[in-house]
Amino acid sequence: MSNIGSLEKRIKNFDWSISEKELDYKDGNTINIAWYCSDRICQMGKADKLALIYEGFGGVEKEYTFNDIRLAGNTIGAFLRNLGIVQEDRVCLFMDRIPELYLSFLGVLKIGAIVQPLFSAFGEESLYVRLENAQTRAIITQRKHLSKVRKIIDKLPSLEHIIIVDHKESKSLEKNEVPFNLEDATPIEDFEIFPTKANSPSVLHYTSGTTGQPKGVRHVHYSLISQYLTTKWILDLQDNDIYWCTADPGWVTGTSYGIIGPWSLGITQCVLNSGFSAAAWYKFIEKQKITVWYSAPTAIRSLMKAGDEIVGKFDLSCLRHLASVGEPLNAEAVVWSEKVFNKQFLDTYWQTETGSIMITNFPGMKIKPGSMGKAFPGIEAALLDPKTFEPFTEHGKIGLIAFKPGWPAMMTTYWNNNEKFEEKFKNGWYLSGDRSSIDNDGYFWFTGRDDDVINTGGHLVSPFEVESALLEHEAVSESAVVAKPDEVNMEVVKAFITLKPGYEPGDELELKIMNFIRKKLSPLAMPQDIEYMDSLPKTRSGKIMRRILHAKEWGEEIGDVSTLDNE
Repeated sequence: MSNIGSLEKRIKNFDWSISEKELDYKDGNTINIAWYCSDRICQMGKADKLALIYEGFGGVEKEYTFNDIRLAGNTIGAFLRNLGIVQEDRVCLFMDRIPELYLSFLGVLKIGAIVQPLFSAFGEESLYVRLENAQTRAIITQRKHLSKVRKIIDKLPSLEHIIIVDHKESKSLEKNEVPFNLEDATPIEDFEIFPTKANSPSVLHYTSGTTGQPKGVRHVHYSLISQYLTTKWILDLQDNDIYWCTADPGWVTGTSYGIIGPWSLGITQCVLNSGFSAAAWYKFIEKQKITVWYSAPTAIRSLMKAGDEIVGKFDLSCLRHLASVGEPLNAEAVVWSEKVFNKQFLDTYWQTETGSIMITNFPGMKIKPGSMGKAFPGIEAALLDPKTFEPFTEHGKIGLIAFKPGWPAMMTTYWNNNEKFEEKFKNGWYLSGDRSSIDNDGYFWFTGRDDDVINTGGHLVSPFEVESALLEHEAVSESAVVAKPDEVNMEVVKAFITLKPGYEPGDELELKIMNFIRKKLSPLAMPQDIEYMDSLPKTRSGKIMRRILHAKEWGEEIGDVSTLDNE
Protein backbone atom coordinates (compact mmCIF):
# COMPACT_ATOMS: atom_id res chain seq x y z
CA MET A 1 0.00 0.00 0.00
CA SER A 2 1.57 3.28 -1.11
CA ASN A 3 1.93 6.24 1.24
CA ILE A 4 0.26 8.62 -1.19
CA GLY A 5 -3.11 9.00 -2.79
CA SER A 6 -3.93 11.21 -5.72
CA LEU A 7 -1.64 14.21 -6.16
CA GLU A 8 -4.57 16.55 -6.73
CA LYS A 9 -6.18 15.52 -3.45
CA ARG A 10 -2.93 15.98 -1.57
CA ILE A 11 -2.45 19.48 -2.97
CA LYS A 12 -6.02 20.51 -2.16
CA ASN A 13 -5.81 19.46 1.48
CA PHE A 14 -2.15 20.23 2.06
CA ASP A 15 -0.59 22.02 4.99
CA TRP A 16 2.83 21.50 6.56
CA SER A 17 0.99 20.79 9.81
CA ILE A 18 0.44 17.29 8.39
CA SER A 19 4.14 16.65 8.96
CA GLU A 20 4.16 18.42 12.33
CA LYS A 21 1.28 16.27 13.60
CA GLU A 22 2.88 13.04 12.46
CA LEU A 23 6.11 14.05 14.21
CA ASP A 24 4.18 15.25 17.27
CA TYR A 25 5.75 18.70 16.97
CA LYS A 26 4.09 21.95 17.99
CA ASP A 27 5.27 25.48 17.32
CA GLY A 28 7.78 26.54 19.97
CA ASN A 29 8.70 22.99 20.98
CA THR A 30 12.20 21.62 21.05
CA ILE A 31 13.03 20.04 17.70
CA ASN A 32 16.34 18.20 17.37
CA ILE A 33 16.88 16.26 14.15
CA ALA A 34 19.15 13.68 15.80
CA TRP A 35 16.58 12.93 18.51
CA TYR A 36 13.88 12.42 15.88
CA CYS A 37 16.17 10.10 13.88
CA SER A 38 17.15 7.85 16.78
CA ASP A 39 15.66 8.35 20.26
CA ARG A 40 12.11 8.88 19.01
CA ILE A 41 12.27 5.79 16.79
CA CYS A 42 13.37 3.73 19.80
CA GLN A 43 10.52 5.15 21.88
CA MET A 44 8.15 4.02 19.12
CA GLY A 45 9.18 0.42 19.77
CA LYS A 46 11.70 0.05 16.94
CA ALA A 47 14.89 -0.01 19.03
CA ASP A 48 15.91 -3.43 17.67
CA LYS A 49 15.07 -2.66 14.05
CA LEU A 50 18.05 -2.32 11.70
CA ALA A 51 18.86 1.32 10.96
CA LEU A 52 22.06 0.89 8.94
CA ILE A 53 23.47 -1.93 6.84
CA TYR A 54 27.02 -1.06 5.80
CA GLU A 55 29.28 -2.71 3.26
CA GLY A 56 32.78 -1.40 2.64
CA PHE A 57 35.92 -2.20 0.70
CA GLY A 58 37.24 -5.72 1.14
CA GLY A 59 33.84 -7.10 2.05
CA VAL A 60 33.64 -5.40 5.46
CA GLU A 61 30.06 -5.57 6.74
CA LYS A 62 28.47 -3.91 9.75
CA GLU A 63 24.91 -3.56 11.01
CA TYR A 64 23.43 -1.07 13.46
CA THR A 65 19.99 -1.06 15.06
CA PHE A 66 18.17 2.16 15.93
CA ASN A 67 19.25 1.65 19.53
CA ASP A 68 22.84 1.28 18.31
CA ILE A 69 22.72 4.58 16.45
CA ARG A 70 21.02 6.25 19.45
CA LEU A 71 23.85 5.11 21.73
CA ALA A 72 26.51 6.02 19.17
CA GLY A 73 25.05 9.52 18.80
CA ASN A 74 25.09 9.90 22.58
CA THR A 75 28.65 8.61 22.87
CA ILE A 76 30.04 10.85 20.12
CA GLY A 77 28.07 13.81 21.46
CA ALA A 78 29.47 13.27 24.94
CA PHE A 79 33.02 13.02 23.57
CA LEU A 80 32.61 16.32 21.73
CA ARG A 81 31.02 18.00 24.73
CA ASN A 82 33.93 16.89 26.91
CA LEU A 83 36.30 18.57 24.45
CA GLY A 84 34.41 21.81 25.02
CA ILE A 85 32.34 21.87 21.82
CA VAL A 86 29.16 23.85 22.45
CA GLN A 87 25.99 24.80 20.59
CA GLU A 88 26.51 26.37 17.15
CA ASP A 89 30.19 25.44 17.00
CA ARG A 90 30.95 24.10 13.53
CA VAL A 91 32.10 20.48 13.46
CA CYS A 92 33.33 19.23 10.09
CA LEU A 93 32.78 15.61 9.05
CA PHE A 94 35.59 14.70 6.67
CA MET A 95 35.32 10.96 6.18
CA ASP A 96 34.62 8.35 3.56
CA ARG A 97 31.19 6.74 3.71
CA ILE A 98 32.03 4.74 6.82
CA PRO A 99 29.50 4.24 9.64
CA GLU A 100 31.21 6.88 11.80
CA LEU A 101 30.23 9.53 9.23
CA TYR A 102 26.53 8.82 9.69
CA LEU A 103 26.76 8.32 13.45
CA SER A 104 28.82 11.49 13.99
CA PHE A 105 26.13 13.44 12.13
CA LEU A 106 23.75 12.51 14.95
CA GLY A 107 26.29 13.15 17.68
CA VAL A 108 27.08 16.68 16.52
CA LEU A 109 23.41 17.63 16.29
CA LYS A 110 22.63 16.16 19.71
CA ILE A 111 24.84 18.77 21.40
CA GLY A 112 23.38 21.63 19.35
CA ALA A 113 26.52 22.08 17.25
CA ILE A 114 26.40 22.59 13.48
CA VAL A 115 27.35 19.72 11.16
CA GLN A 116 29.63 20.71 8.29
CA PRO A 117 29.83 17.65 6.00
CA LEU A 118 32.56 17.79 3.35
CA PHE A 119 33.35 15.34 0.58
CA SER A 120 36.38 13.28 1.59
CA ALA A 121 38.05 13.55 -1.84
CA PHE A 122 38.59 17.30 -1.40
CA GLY A 123 42.23 18.34 -1.51
CA GLU A 124 43.75 20.53 1.15
CA GLU A 125 43.00 23.82 -0.62
CA SER A 126 39.30 23.03 -1.04
CA LEU A 127 39.19 21.87 2.56
CA TYR A 128 40.96 25.00 3.79
CA VAL A 129 38.61 27.42 2.01
CA ARG A 130 35.55 25.84 3.61
CA LEU A 131 37.00 25.41 7.09
CA GLU A 132 38.32 28.95 7.09
CA ASN A 133 35.00 30.41 5.95
CA ALA A 134 33.02 28.51 8.58
CA GLN A 135 35.61 29.13 11.33
CA THR A 136 35.27 25.43 12.07
CA ARG A 137 36.21 24.42 15.60
CA ALA A 138 36.57 20.65 15.23
CA ILE A 139 36.99 18.14 12.44
CA ILE A 140 36.24 14.43 12.61
CA THR A 141 38.30 12.46 10.09
CA GLN A 142 40.28 9.30 9.33
CA ARG A 143 44.00 8.57 9.30
CA LYS A 144 44.00 8.42 5.49
CA HIS A 145 42.87 12.07 5.31
CA LEU A 146 44.96 13.37 8.21
CA SER A 147 47.80 14.61 6.01
CA LYS A 148 45.45 17.07 4.25
CA VAL A 149 44.42 18.57 7.57
CA ARG A 150 48.01 18.78 8.82
CA LYS A 151 49.02 20.81 5.77
CA ILE A 152 46.53 23.57 6.55
CA ILE A 153 46.15 23.50 10.34
CA ASP A 154 48.62 26.36 10.86
CA LYS A 155 46.38 28.64 8.79
CA LEU A 156 43.26 27.73 10.78
CA PRO A 157 43.50 29.19 14.30
CA SER A 158 39.82 28.34 14.93
CA LEU A 159 40.38 24.62 14.35
CA GLU A 160 41.16 23.40 17.86
CA HIS A 161 40.33 19.70 17.65
CA ILE A 162 41.24 17.08 15.05
CA ILE A 163 39.47 13.83 15.93
CA ILE A 164 40.64 10.63 14.23
CA VAL A 165 38.01 7.88 14.38
CA ASP A 166 40.26 4.96 13.40
CA HIS A 167 43.14 5.72 15.74
CA LYS A 168 43.30 4.03 19.12
CA GLU A 169 46.28 5.72 20.76
CA SER A 170 47.90 9.14 21.02
CA LYS A 171 51.29 7.88 19.86
CA SER A 172 52.38 9.57 16.58
CA LEU A 173 49.65 12.19 16.89
CA GLU A 174 50.46 15.88 16.77
CA LYS A 175 49.13 18.94 18.57
CA ASN A 176 45.31 19.21 18.68
CA GLU A 177 44.91 15.64 17.36
CA VAL A 178 42.75 13.30 19.43
CA PRO A 179 42.10 9.58 18.87
CA PHE A 180 38.55 8.29 19.14
CA ASN A 181 37.44 4.74 18.49
CA LEU A 182 33.70 4.24 18.79
CA GLU A 183 33.95 0.47 19.26
CA ASP A 184 36.22 0.92 22.29
CA ALA A 185 34.25 3.80 23.82
CA THR A 186 31.83 3.18 26.69
CA PRO A 187 28.29 3.59 25.32
CA ILE A 188 26.35 6.48 26.89
CA GLU A 189 22.84 5.34 27.73
CA ASP A 190 21.41 8.58 29.12
CA PHE A 191 22.41 11.80 27.44
CA GLU A 192 21.10 15.34 27.77
CA ILE A 193 20.31 16.46 24.23
CA PHE A 194 20.63 20.18 23.60
CA PRO A 195 17.11 21.70 23.30
CA THR A 196 17.40 23.12 19.79
CA LYS A 197 14.44 25.07 18.42
CA ALA A 198 12.98 25.42 14.93
CA ASN A 199 15.44 28.13 13.88
CA SER A 200 18.52 26.61 15.52
CA PRO A 201 21.23 25.99 12.88
CA SER A 202 21.73 22.32 12.02
CA VAL A 203 23.70 21.66 8.82
CA LEU A 204 26.13 23.81 6.86
CA HIS A 205 26.56 22.58 3.28
CA TYR A 206 28.94 24.25 0.84
CA THR A 207 27.92 24.82 -2.76
CA SER A 208 29.96 26.22 -5.65
CA GLY A 209 28.77 28.71 -8.22
CA THR A 210 30.13 29.96 -11.53
CA THR A 211 32.19 32.65 -9.86
CA GLY A 212 33.50 33.43 -6.41
CA GLN A 213 34.25 31.22 -3.43
CA PRO A 214 32.02 28.33 -2.31
CA LYS A 215 29.03 29.49 -0.27
CA GLY A 216 27.97 27.91 3.02
CA VAL A 217 24.26 27.10 2.92
CA ARG A 218 22.91 27.17 6.47
CA HIS A 219 19.92 25.01 7.34
CA VAL A 220 17.97 24.72 10.59
CA HIS A 221 16.39 21.89 12.60
CA TYR A 222 12.90 22.78 11.32
CA SER A 223 14.02 21.53 7.89
CA LEU A 224 13.05 18.11 9.23
CA ILE A 225 9.40 19.00 8.60
CA SER A 226 10.01 19.13 4.83
CA GLN A 227 12.51 16.30 4.70
CA TYR A 228 10.32 13.86 6.62
CA LEU A 229 7.22 14.38 4.49
CA THR A 230 8.94 14.52 1.10
CA THR A 231 10.76 11.29 1.94
CA LYS A 232 7.49 9.64 2.88
CA TRP A 233 5.44 10.83 -0.08
CA ILE A 234 7.97 11.06 -2.93
CA LEU A 235 10.39 8.27 -2.08
CA ASP A 236 7.32 6.41 -0.77
CA LEU A 237 9.24 4.80 2.08
CA GLN A 238 7.24 2.28 4.08
CA ASP A 239 8.04 0.46 7.28
CA ASN A 240 9.35 -2.74 5.68
CA ASP A 241 11.44 -1.05 2.98
CA ILE A 242 15.19 -1.47 2.55
CA TYR A 243 16.40 1.86 1.18
CA TRP A 244 19.54 2.84 -0.71
CA CYS A 245 20.49 6.46 -1.37
CA THR A 246 23.73 6.40 -3.37
CA ALA A 247 24.64 10.04 -2.57
CA ASP A 248 27.61 10.89 -0.37
CA PRO A 249 26.67 12.94 2.74
CA GLY A 250 29.24 15.48 1.58
CA TRP A 251 26.38 16.64 -0.66
CA VAL A 252 22.94 17.69 0.50
CA THR A 253 21.14 14.63 -0.93
CA GLY A 254 23.31 12.43 1.24
CA THR A 255 22.13 14.21 4.39
CA SER A 256 18.53 15.23 3.62
CA TYR A 257 17.66 11.86 2.06
CA GLY A 258 20.63 9.70 3.04
CA ILE A 259 20.33 10.30 6.79
CA ILE A 260 17.50 12.57 7.97
CA GLY A 261 14.59 11.45 5.78
CA PRO A 262 14.86 7.67 6.13
CA TRP A 263 15.87 7.58 9.78
CA SER A 264 13.16 10.05 10.85
CA LEU A 265 10.73 7.51 9.36
CA GLY A 266 12.42 4.58 11.10
CA ILE A 267 13.54 3.01 7.81
CA THR A 268 16.43 0.58 7.31
CA GLN A 269 18.96 2.04 4.92
CA CYS A 270 22.04 0.62 3.19
CA VAL A 271 25.41 2.18 2.47
CA LEU A 272 27.88 0.81 -0.08
CA ASN A 273 31.34 2.31 0.34
CA SER A 274 33.23 0.98 -2.66
CA GLY A 275 34.08 2.01 -6.19
CA PHE A 276 31.41 2.11 -8.87
CA SER A 277 30.73 -0.80 -11.17
CA ALA A 278 27.44 -2.02 -12.58
CA ALA A 279 28.06 -5.54 -11.30
CA ALA A 280 28.89 -4.34 -7.77
CA TRP A 281 25.77 -2.18 -7.61
CA TYR A 282 23.46 -4.88 -8.92
CA LYS A 283 25.00 -7.43 -6.56
CA PHE A 284 24.44 -5.06 -3.63
CA ILE A 285 20.77 -4.55 -4.56
CA GLU A 286 20.26 -8.31 -4.90
CA LYS A 287 22.10 -9.17 -1.68
CA GLN A 288 20.44 -6.57 0.54
CA LYS A 289 17.04 -6.95 -1.17
CA ILE A 290 16.82 -3.18 -1.67
CA THR A 291 13.29 -2.00 -2.38
CA VAL A 292 13.68 1.77 -2.83
CA TRP A 293 16.66 3.18 -4.73
CA TYR A 294 17.54 6.90 -4.98
CA SER A 295 20.40 7.60 -7.39
CA ALA A 296 21.80 10.10 -9.90
CA PRO A 297 21.40 10.43 -13.69
CA THR A 298 25.14 10.11 -14.23
CA ALA A 299 25.13 6.78 -12.42
CA ILE A 300 22.05 5.64 -14.32
CA ARG A 301 23.68 6.48 -17.64
CA SER A 302 26.80 4.59 -16.54
CA LEU A 303 24.60 1.57 -15.86
CA MET A 304 23.06 2.02 -19.31
CA LYS A 305 26.55 2.07 -20.81
CA ALA A 306 27.32 -1.25 -19.11
CA GLY A 307 24.51 -2.76 -21.16
CA ASP A 308 21.28 -4.64 -20.64
CA GLU A 309 22.75 -8.13 -20.56
CA ILE A 310 24.44 -7.72 -17.17
CA VAL A 311 21.13 -6.79 -15.53
CA GLY A 312 19.79 -10.28 -16.24
CA LYS A 313 22.58 -11.87 -14.19
CA PHE A 314 21.07 -10.57 -10.96
CA ASP A 315 17.71 -10.95 -9.24
CA LEU A 316 16.52 -7.36 -8.90
CA SER A 317 12.86 -8.22 -8.40
CA CYS A 318 13.09 -6.73 -4.90
CA LEU A 319 13.08 -3.20 -6.37
CA ARG A 320 9.75 -1.44 -5.82
CA HIS A 321 10.45 2.25 -6.42
CA LEU A 322 13.25 4.15 -8.18
CA ALA A 323 14.00 7.88 -8.05
CA SER A 324 16.66 10.17 -9.46
CA VAL A 325 18.33 13.36 -8.25
CA GLY A 326 21.20 15.73 -8.94
CA GLU A 327 20.69 16.79 -12.55
CA PRO A 328 17.92 16.41 -15.13
CA LEU A 329 17.11 12.83 -16.06
CA ASN A 330 16.95 12.38 -19.82
CA ALA A 331 13.91 10.62 -21.26
CA GLU A 332 16.00 7.75 -22.64
CA ALA A 333 17.11 6.79 -19.11
CA VAL A 334 13.49 6.65 -17.92
CA VAL A 335 12.51 4.43 -20.86
CA TRP A 336 15.59 2.25 -20.32
CA SER A 337 14.91 1.74 -16.61
CA GLU A 338 11.38 0.61 -17.35
CA LYS A 339 12.73 -1.87 -19.89
CA VAL A 340 15.41 -3.44 -17.67
CA PHE A 341 13.99 -3.02 -14.16
CA ASN A 342 10.30 -2.95 -15.04
CA LYS A 343 10.26 0.33 -13.08
CA GLN A 344 10.74 3.92 -14.17
CA PHE A 345 13.26 6.19 -12.46
CA LEU A 346 11.20 9.17 -11.26
CA ASP A 347 13.05 12.48 -11.54
CA THR A 348 13.14 14.87 -8.57
CA TYR A 349 14.30 18.50 -8.61
CA TRP A 350 15.71 20.54 -5.73
CA GLN A 351 18.91 22.24 -4.59
CA THR A 352 21.29 22.58 -1.68
CA GLU A 353 19.58 25.88 -0.91
CA THR A 354 16.05 24.42 -0.89
CA GLY A 355 16.99 21.60 1.50
CA SER A 356 14.25 19.29 0.24
CA ILE A 357 12.56 18.18 -2.98
CA MET A 358 10.59 20.98 -4.69
CA ILE A 359 9.42 19.69 -8.10
CA THR A 360 8.96 15.99 -8.56
CA ASN A 361 7.38 12.98 -10.13
CA PHE A 362 5.19 11.14 -7.64
CA PRO A 363 4.58 7.41 -7.44
CA GLY A 364 1.22 6.85 -9.07
CA MET A 365 1.15 9.98 -11.21
CA LYS A 366 1.44 9.91 -14.98
CA ILE A 367 5.13 10.11 -15.87
CA LYS A 368 6.28 12.10 -18.86
CA PRO A 369 9.83 10.88 -19.55
CA GLY A 370 12.22 13.83 -19.49
CA SER A 371 9.98 15.99 -17.32
CA MET A 372 10.83 17.17 -13.81
CA GLY A 373 7.21 16.57 -12.79
CA LYS A 374 5.08 18.96 -10.74
CA ALA A 375 5.59 21.10 -7.64
CA PHE A 376 5.34 19.27 -4.32
CA PRO A 377 2.21 20.15 -2.31
CA GLY A 378 2.86 23.24 -0.22
CA ILE A 379 5.45 24.50 -2.69
CA GLU A 380 4.36 27.44 -4.84
CA ALA A 381 6.47 27.24 -7.98
CA ALA A 382 6.38 29.55 -11.00
CA LEU A 383 8.36 30.60 -14.05
CA LEU A 384 9.42 34.23 -13.97
CA ASP A 385 10.14 36.58 -16.82
CA PRO A 386 13.94 37.11 -16.64
CA LYS A 387 13.50 40.87 -17.17
CA THR A 388 10.53 41.76 -14.95
CA PHE A 389 10.63 38.84 -12.49
CA GLU A 390 6.87 38.57 -12.91
CA PRO A 391 5.35 35.07 -13.31
CA PHE A 392 4.47 33.94 -16.81
CA THR A 393 0.77 33.22 -17.17
CA GLU A 394 0.88 31.35 -20.50
CA HIS A 395 2.35 27.89 -21.06
CA GLY A 396 5.30 27.01 -23.25
CA LYS A 397 7.56 29.96 -22.44
CA ILE A 398 11.00 29.40 -20.94
CA GLY A 399 11.44 31.26 -17.65
CA LEU A 400 13.31 31.30 -14.37
CA ILE A 401 12.24 28.59 -11.93
CA ALA A 402 11.21 30.37 -8.73
CA PHE A 403 9.56 29.47 -5.43
CA LYS A 404 7.57 31.43 -2.87
CA PRO A 405 9.70 31.50 0.31
CA GLY A 406 8.44 29.84 3.44
CA TRP A 407 8.83 26.08 3.07
CA PRO A 408 10.42 24.48 6.18
CA ALA A 409 13.73 23.32 4.65
CA MET A 410 14.64 26.61 2.93
CA MET A 411 18.14 27.84 3.75
CA THR A 412 18.25 30.69 6.24
CA THR A 413 21.38 32.37 4.86
CA TYR A 414 24.75 31.88 3.20
CA TRP A 415 27.33 31.70 5.98
CA ASN A 416 28.88 35.14 6.50
CA ASN A 417 27.52 36.22 3.13
CA ASN A 418 24.04 37.60 3.59
CA GLU A 419 24.51 39.88 0.58
CA LYS A 420 24.67 36.86 -1.75
CA PHE A 421 21.71 35.36 0.09
CA GLU A 422 19.60 38.46 -0.53
CA GLU A 423 20.49 38.30 -4.24
CA LYS A 424 18.64 34.99 -4.46
CA PHE A 425 15.31 36.77 -3.91
CA LYS A 426 13.48 39.03 -6.37
CA ASN A 427 9.94 40.39 -6.30
CA GLY A 428 8.93 38.07 -3.45
CA TRP A 429 10.36 34.91 -5.06
CA TYR A 430 13.38 32.70 -4.43
CA LEU A 431 15.35 32.36 -7.67
CA SER A 432 16.73 28.89 -8.32
CA GLY A 433 19.12 29.96 -11.09
CA ASP A 434 17.56 27.37 -13.41
CA ARG A 435 15.23 27.74 -16.38
CA SER A 436 12.30 25.63 -17.44
CA SER A 437 9.08 25.57 -19.39
CA ILE A 438 5.69 24.35 -18.16
CA ASP A 439 3.34 22.38 -20.39
CA ASN A 440 -0.46 22.51 -20.42
CA ASP A 441 -0.66 19.79 -17.76
CA GLY A 442 1.54 21.69 -15.32
CA TYR A 443 4.66 19.55 -15.84
CA PHE A 444 8.02 21.34 -15.65
CA TRP A 445 10.61 20.71 -18.38
CA PHE A 446 14.17 21.69 -17.46
CA THR A 447 16.03 23.71 -20.11
CA GLY A 448 19.27 24.63 -18.34
CA ARG A 449 20.94 26.94 -15.89
CA ASP A 450 19.99 30.59 -16.16
CA ASP A 451 23.24 31.32 -18.00
CA ASP A 452 23.26 28.06 -19.99
CA VAL A 453 20.30 28.56 -22.33
CA ILE A 454 21.58 29.11 -25.87
CA ASN A 455 20.15 32.05 -27.80
CA THR A 456 20.85 31.32 -31.44
CA GLY A 457 19.43 33.83 -33.86
CA GLY A 458 16.81 34.89 -31.33
CA HIS A 459 15.67 31.31 -30.72
CA LEU A 460 16.25 29.70 -27.32
CA VAL A 461 17.78 26.22 -27.39
CA SER A 462 17.91 24.00 -24.31
CA PRO A 463 21.34 22.40 -23.79
CA PHE A 464 19.69 19.59 -21.86
CA GLU A 465 17.31 18.85 -24.71
CA VAL A 466 20.19 18.56 -27.17
CA GLU A 467 22.24 16.51 -24.70
CA SER A 468 19.35 14.10 -24.18
CA ALA A 469 18.93 13.69 -27.92
CA LEU A 470 22.65 13.09 -28.40
CA LEU A 471 22.53 10.28 -25.85
CA GLU A 472 20.03 8.49 -28.05
CA HIS A 473 22.59 8.23 -30.86
CA GLU A 474 24.18 4.79 -30.93
CA ALA A 475 27.75 6.14 -30.83
CA VAL A 476 27.40 8.67 -28.00
CA SER A 477 28.25 7.72 -24.43
CA GLU A 478 28.10 11.13 -22.71
CA SER A 479 27.36 14.64 -23.91
CA ALA A 480 27.57 18.26 -22.83
CA VAL A 481 26.24 21.17 -24.86
CA VAL A 482 27.18 24.85 -24.60
CA ALA A 483 26.86 28.03 -26.61
CA LYS A 484 29.65 28.89 -29.03
CA PRO A 485 30.19 32.49 -30.21
CA ASP A 486 28.99 33.13 -33.75
CA GLU A 487 29.21 36.31 -35.84
CA VAL A 488 25.82 35.83 -37.51
CA ASN A 489 23.64 34.18 -34.89
CA MET A 490 25.48 35.49 -31.79
CA GLU A 491 25.49 31.94 -30.46
CA VAL A 492 25.34 28.48 -31.98
CA VAL A 493 25.27 25.04 -30.41
CA LYS A 494 28.51 23.23 -29.68
CA ALA A 495 28.56 19.65 -28.40
CA PHE A 496 31.27 17.90 -26.42
CA ILE A 497 30.88 14.13 -26.51
CA THR A 498 32.55 10.92 -25.45
CA LEU A 499 32.10 7.88 -27.67
CA LYS A 500 31.11 4.34 -26.81
CA PRO A 501 33.69 1.57 -27.37
CA GLY A 502 34.00 0.61 -31.01
CA TYR A 503 33.44 4.11 -32.40
CA GLU A 504 36.18 6.42 -33.66
CA PRO A 505 36.02 10.21 -34.17
CA GLY A 506 35.82 11.38 -37.75
CA ASP A 507 34.08 13.67 -40.21
CA GLU A 508 31.64 10.99 -41.29
CA LEU A 509 30.49 10.25 -37.75
CA GLU A 510 30.30 13.98 -36.98
CA LEU A 511 28.00 14.52 -39.95
CA LYS A 512 25.81 11.58 -38.92
CA ILE A 513 25.43 12.94 -35.40
CA MET A 514 24.63 16.42 -36.63
CA ASN A 515 21.97 15.15 -39.00
CA PHE A 516 20.57 12.93 -36.26
CA ILE A 517 19.96 16.00 -34.07
CA ARG A 518 18.76 18.07 -37.01
CA LYS A 519 16.12 15.48 -37.74
CA LYS A 520 15.20 14.74 -34.16
CA LEU A 521 15.00 18.33 -32.87
CA SER A 522 15.54 21.11 -35.41
CA PRO A 523 18.22 22.78 -37.57
CA LEU A 524 18.59 25.41 -34.84
CA ALA A 525 19.35 22.76 -32.22
CA MET A 526 21.83 20.94 -34.45
CA PRO A 527 25.42 21.30 -33.17
CA GLN A 528 27.49 23.44 -35.50
CA ASP A 529 30.62 22.05 -33.93
CA ILE A 530 31.36 18.72 -32.23
CA GLU A 531 34.43 18.15 -30.07
CA TYR A 532 35.30 14.61 -29.04
CA MET A 533 36.74 14.10 -25.56
CA ASP A 534 38.09 11.14 -23.62
CA SER A 535 36.05 12.29 -20.62
CA LEU A 536 33.87 15.24 -19.67
CA PRO A 537 34.69 17.44 -16.66
CA LYS A 538 32.55 16.36 -13.71
CA THR A 539 32.13 17.11 -10.05
CA ARG A 540 32.96 14.33 -7.64
CA SER A 541 29.23 13.77 -7.24
CA GLY A 542 29.01 13.02 -10.96
CA LYS A 543 27.50 16.19 -12.40
CA ILE A 544 28.91 17.29 -15.73
CA MET A 545 30.47 20.75 -15.25
CA ARG A 546 29.06 22.40 -18.36
CA ARG A 547 30.15 25.83 -17.16
CA ILE A 548 33.84 24.85 -17.50
CA LEU A 549 33.30 23.99 -21.15
CA HIS A 550 31.29 27.20 -21.62
CA ALA A 551 34.00 29.33 -19.99
CA LYS A 552 36.73 27.85 -22.18
CA GLU A 553 34.63 28.40 -25.29
CA TRP A 554 34.10 32.08 -24.46
CA GLY A 555 37.54 32.78 -23.02
CA GLU A 556 36.13 33.45 -19.55
CA GLU A 557 37.45 32.70 -16.09
CA ILE A 558 36.53 29.18 -15.10
CA GLY A 559 35.73 30.08 -11.48
CA ASP A 560 35.68 27.64 -8.55
CA VAL A 561 36.67 24.11 -9.59
CA SER A 562 37.22 22.64 -6.13
CA THR A 563 34.51 20.04 -6.74
CA LEU A 564 36.02 18.92 -10.06
CA ASP A 565 36.80 15.21 -10.18
CA ASN A 566 40.28 15.20 -11.65
CA GLU A 567 41.43 11.89 -10.33
